[in-house]
Amino acid sequence: MGRSSSHIPEFPYAKGILVQEERLEYSKKNKKLTIGMPKEADSTESRVPLTPEAVEILVNQGHEIIIEKDAGKSANYCDKDYSEKGGQIVTTAQEVYRSEIILKVSHLNPTEFDYLRENQVILSSLHLNNTTGEYLRNLIQKKVTAIAFESIRDSDGVYPVVRTMSTIAGSTSVLVAAEYLSNVNKGKGVMLGGISGITPTEVVILGAGTAAEFAARAALGLGATVKVLDNSIKRLMELQNLLGQRLYTSIFHPQVLERVLKTADVVIGTLSPEETNQRYIITEDQVMLMKRGSVIIDLSIDKGGCFETSELRNHNNPSFVKHNVIHYCVPNITSRVARTASIAMSNVFAPMFETIGDAGGIKQLLKDDAGLRHGVYVYNGILTNDYLGRLYNLPSRDINLLMAAF
Repeated sequence: MGRSSSHIPEFPYAKGILVQEERLEYSKKNKKLTIGMPKEADSTESRVPLTPEAVEILVNQGHEIIIEKDAGKSANYCDKDYSEKGGQIVTTAQEVYRSEIILKVSHLNPTEFDYLRENQVILSSLHLNNTTGEYLRNLIQKKVTAIAFESIRDSDGVYPVVRTMSTIAGSTSVLVAAEYLSNVNKGKGVMLGGISGITPTEVVILGAGTAAEFAARAALGLGATVKVLDNSIKRLMELQNLLGQRLYTSIFHPQVLERVLKTADVVIGTLSPEETNQRYIITEDQVMLMKRGSVIIDLSIDKGGCFETSELRNHNNPSFVKHNVIHYCVPNITSRVARTASIAMSNVFAPMFETIGDAGGIKQLLKDDAGLRHGVYVYNGILTNDYLGRLYNLPSRDINLLMAAF
């Protein structure tokens, strides 16, 4: 007996009651971004976040880039360089601040707060100092969204801006130290490095991250003796593997730390208080142990510094002497090589804005991208960084919870 085929009745006018395919998610539409790049109000900031080449890439993707006149001058980019690549040059900062997203290197100047609009996005750096509490209150009052680009993480958990700037800062710190050891800057007249028959200079590096790696590379290349201290044995091992040679390494044991400080010619600090959960790594008493004419380079000064004797300075007045030790505590040390630093930043920001546009806007991407969300410290006028809240006695909320509300 043959198998009879089952007959499925047709209901041409009852399609709505049959099971249909479900579309789980509509594809996101690309969004045209309006990005404003004002001229840095800080006269000691020479870097620009986008080079003309990066502007060309973004314009070709349909985005609008508004640039204040002479914004790139300090990095040796003229207005014509930008306009030929599709950037719109305007004469006043107020015109730039009409943009949806404001992209700049340094944090906002007090006069720039007057230009802010509600729901605007500010993407810049955030330096912690005595005025940061008031700075945060102003952002909250303006009800903007503020993102610290140094706190943005990628899919691998790496901080791309920090990594690229740390690479430059590490190498530059050794060159700066060499300047301050020389007679030209009233140093003790010692060459950083070493030659046959003369004991090499000694460079101590606090931390074993990216900045430490490139500081060590530069110091070793000049012939100096390098000592690295960190509380992570894993990072110390990784650093030695990256450098391909054995170094003097140690954890932060008090006796070891005091011993290396007494003999050091240069001490480079790369660790921030937030990383170590302590206010300072090197106390004032420990600085007093250092040799006369030795040099401190505090690369973490933008996060509060890792030396108790550190003072926030700028490129117009970069150094000071305390307890016979020369201190160099400038947060934007990479501005000394502004062109290189600007290209490096553009290599991060151009792909980032491409992703933001594809996602349908920055606030849409914040819901999906935990790494970008990590950089937000004010969201629609609400402080979202618990560390900043505790540091400046301000109420804060979890941004992950806010995402469900907005």
